[in-house]
Amino acid sequence: MADTDHAYFQGRGEAVLGVTVIMVVLSSIFVSLRMISRAAIVKKLSLDDYFMMLAWAIAFGLSFSICYGTAWGLGRHETDVPAGWQSTLRKADYAFTVLYQPALMALKTSILAFYLSLPTTSRTFKWASIATLFVVNAGGFALTMVTVFQCRPISATFDSVVPASASCTDIVTIYLSSAPLNLITDFAILFLPMPILTGMRLPRKQKIILVVTFSAGFFVAAVDVVRIAYLQSAAQTRLAEIASQSHHDNGASRNQVQTDFSWYASLSFMWTAIEVNIGIMCACVPGLKPLVSRFMPYLLRDPGDAPSKIGSLSLPIGTVDMAEAHRIPSVMEDDVRHRDFGSQSHPSQDEDGGPMGMMDFLTTPETTDLSNALARTQTAQTNTSRNTRPETPTFFDFVNMKGKKSMVQMTNRESVFPIAMVTVLFFIWGFEYGLLAVLNQQFQRVAHMTTGQSTGIHSAYFAGYALGPPTVGRLVLKHWGFKACYSVGLATFACGTLIFWPAAVLTSFPAFIVTNFIVAFGLSILEVAANPFIALCGPAEYAEVRLNLSQAVQAVGSVVAPLIAYKAFFHEALNAPSLVNTQWAYLGISLATILLAVAYYYVPLPEATDSEIEDASERMDGAHKAKFGKFDIVWITLGFGVFSQFCYVGAQEVNATAFSSYLGVIDPTYNEANYSAIAHTAFAVSRFLAAGLGCWVKPRILLLLFYAGAIIFQVLAMNYSGNTGVAMMIMVYFVEGPLFSLIFAQSLRGMGRHTKLASVLLTSAISGGAVFSPITNHISNADGRVMYSLVVAVAAFAGGMTLAVWLNGVPSARMQVDPIKDATSPCGSRPVSTSSRASRALSFLTMGKKGSKDMSGDEWREGKPREGNVDDS
Repeated sequence: MADTDHAYFQGRGEAVLGVTVIMVVLSSIFVSLRMISRAAIVKKLSLDDYFMMLAWAIAFGLSFSICYGTAWGLGRHETDVPAGWQSTLRKADYAFTVLYQPALMALKTSILAFYLSLPTTSRTFKWASIATLFVVNAGGFALTMVTVFQCRPISATFDSVVPASASCTDIVTIYLSSAPLNLITDFAILFLPMPILTGMRLPRKQKIILVVTFSAGFFVAAVDVVRIAYLQSAAQTRLAEIASQSHHDNGASRNQVQTDFSWYASLSFMWTAIEVNIGIMCACVPGLKPLVSRFMPYLLRDPGDAPSKIGSLSLPIGTVDMAEAHRIPSVMEDDVRHRDFGSQSHPSQDEDGGPMGMMDFLTTPETTDLSNALARTQTAQTNTSRNTRPETPTFFDFVNMKGKKSMVQMTNRESVFPIAMVTVLFFIWGFEYGLLAVLNQQFQRVAHMTTGQSTGIHSAYFAGYALGPPTVGRLVLKHWGFKACYSVGLATFACGTLIFWPAAVLTSFPAFIVTNFIVAFGLSILEVAANPFIALCGPAEYAEVRLNLSQAVQAVGSVVAPLIAYKAFFHEALNAPSLVNTQWAYLGISLATILLAVAYYYVPLPEATDSEIEDASERMDGAHKAKFGKFDIVWITLGFGVFSQFCYVGAQEVNATAFSSYLGVIDPTYNEANYSAIAHTAFAVSRFLAAGLGCWVKPRILLLLFYAGAIIFQVLAMNYSGNTGVAMMIMVYFVEGPLFSLIFAQSLRGMGRHTKLASVLLTSAISGGAVFSPITNHISNADGRVMYSLVVAVAAFAGGMTLAVWLNGVPSARMQVDPIKDATSPCGSRPVSTSSRASRALSFLTMGKKGSKDMSGDEWREGKPREGNVDDS
């Protein structure tokens, strides 16, 4: 027995026991203080308090099961656990695993119930909280059921070696698969209230305290990441032991292999207890404010503050000064006193005699009750004087109150900053797309996927573009504007990258299909706003130039990502039988993307309403109002543009997916990674070149030239081999580079108030990548002729070229898309004189019925001016 005791103290059990006890004691203290604060001081318990008590009770049971397990061998190696202890140990482990998800469900439900109790006027906040609440409980319930029935029959869970007749799912695998759900909901709960908190009218110290208090959830997310690291280590240890024992046991099945679970899972269990108990402590922090206010009020006030009076309300001097400094001049004095600081009669009552709201409760030092007054400060600005309109201050707390200039009214100089900020997003999705290609290859290699499955993953990605823009993208862009699409798109993209974790853990083809779809779904929401933003932000005549520059930066990201992937974290693991490196890569990307989504909420970017875009699209020559037959010319151009975009992306993806096979046929000795980098570099360079040419050459002419070049070089690549064939394929990449931007920007011209709808349709057309590539793969696999299969790309380029033919062949279409140059062109184009502009404007303004009599219908529709009325310069 002495030897057994010595083995126990040499194991991990002692550390696991000590840490778990400390955590459960601390969480118990926090919950007790919260209940004292709410029951004794506020004298009211809410629904969130009851859920918190439930969360603590479940967490206590979870922690107890760990402590109990350490007494029966948890933390020891399996060889050091007596046979008589095995059943009890496994029952303790089972109790712990079953209680984990219910503890998180109760904890997060408590927090979200508190959010829903806030009387905020933001419907977005309310519905986002409800959606998060649904995900937490639906996902948690599903994972709980999976955990309960981890073995069939359940009795097999308690056997040291799973019988051959039973089937079990490893609990570490289940935990790793649940990591995305936990992280996604953690970040949702963390960031949901931030826009409200940072927008509140409070003294700076109180605002900082409030934001820091609600940011305590960062600790939970950090602990969750650490827990994932230990789970991953446990999973790798398990796989190594299974492989080793299977080798020595001549291929014994996994169910028959005994693994050292009590040793390698002990630290994972400990960090799980830390996660749950720290979550409870962080969730209790906001509820401790009345207790702190009662016994340590100096923590909430600046040193040296003394009470002062506003009417009959006693407040610290610092509060009064801050309120005066941030007062909106258009709000009457009495309204400020009543609405910002509470009723004159009693600090715990509003002017209607109602109890104070939870936010007021959290941020007012002297208070004993709850109310529904959170929305009071949001309505203060509506109570303005009818007779005077004083100047509005520029800055108000964290918010710039000065009216922003519409993006369509900005000069080139003014548009530099917003374009630069949005171009960062172009680089991000270019980087992610390039990285995704490498990750897909690694996944296919590890999972031994067939060509059909690989094509399915590729098509799932572009299917996200088919559904994202017309659903979520359209709604967000229409109701909340361009900037909202960036945050929503990035957040959705981050969710997709997190889901890669269970896909990699389970090496599951369906899960990886879902991952690719969600990633593309998020990027499509991002792109539905980013492309038109670049095209609209600044003088209209340079829309194609700006978009090509931003898209060139995106292409640079696509070049850099594979190089980093191959040379850095995949260099030693490309032939490894696991996806550990890719898992951590995606986890890091998702966390960085979430932070970026939050950051873009606060980046000051201009917007444009439909009416502003309509005004900006007006042309002096009326070309955007022309008709072709019975149809408006702009809608015909948009239709050709959507079809052209669909075909172009399809052709581009044909070349991307066939590139490896093409090199293999041309010469198997060619290094795919090196030549792929060269081809994508040519792709990026051509976009920079097209941006420069756009200053002098009309975009429709560039579109025609690049499309013609794509068809010519694609045909040559099909018919030549060796270095010549490779050079022709690289030239295909070069000439196809600028096509996307030229199609997108020209299709938007003249759309006016329908510009956002046009962007949705053009972005959805990117789904063409899901159509043409499978056709190419089918031809290649059926006939074994890789080079011949590139005829699909030729046909797609030919289909896309119909837009170029339309724009260059029809006079009214030419006038619609040809930009009218500004008088001061940074590209060196010939300026239009002031007298020329005046005479042109006067001509069309005064033409009226006389013009219609002097001109034929075709001349008017095609925008042909009467001789002598318009200066041709």
